[in-house]
Amino acid sequence: MAHHKSSLKRIRQDEKKRLRNRLYAKTTRNAIKVLSNTTDKDEVIKLYPGVVSMIDKLAKRNIIHKNKAANLKSKLATKVSLL
Repeated sequence: MAHHKSSLKRIRQDEKKRLRNRLYAKTTRNAIKVLSNTTDKDEVIKLYPGVVSMIDKLAKRNIIHKNKAANLKSKLATKVSLL
């Protein structure tokens, strides 16, 4: 266990950040699943920009790697274009 005040504060901050990052990542994963499972073209076109924005924000905050974000967006763009 940490003994310094600054170490204890850092542990508290890291836990809050971890939970926040998990929330952002899970919310984005759920949005990707909803988009992937939707078959209505109008609905997909409406959802697509929001999901791409969420993925970009995760990459910007270093929650996911930028290449993973690019792969996810590419996969979604392919699905949107095939509908």
